[in-house]
Amino acid sequence: MDCVFCKILSGEYQGSFVYRDDVVTAFLDIAPVNRGHVLVVPNIHCERFADIPSEIVGHMFQAAQKITGGIEKSELNSEGFNIFLSDGEIAGQEVPHSHLHIAPRFKGDGHKIGFSHHDSEESVREKLEVTAKIISNNL
Repeated sequence: MDCVFCKILSGEYQGSFVYRDDVVTAFLDIAPVNRGHVLVVPNIHCERFADIPSEIVGHMFQAAQKITGGIEKSELNSEGFNIFLSDGEIAGQEVPHSHLHIAPRFKGDGHKIGFSHHDSEESVREKLEVTAKIISNNL
């Protein structure tokens, strides 16, 4: 498999690991938003978020909670965190192995993470109800 994260997990590529167990592994992002930017990845290859077994998703967030606590106790600068997952190339996923970002944040770090605008036409209650029904009918 030609997956950079799988190669990091196997030891073929180097990683700066912060946490590892039988289910997930966490290592530093090589292009960090801020110092201490960690990626939490399932140990099995799952390209998209919906492909990850639910028990592994829960474990990813438990590991993230542990890691944020560790960063908060450390000397690294963090006043908060962005914890996010980009799912699919159009959403900014650069490596096709689903992964959770933990990005330490602090006042004055100069980063903006979030959405740039909203679709006001989709904010009408009737449209929201139709969209909710479409999604709920497909769960």
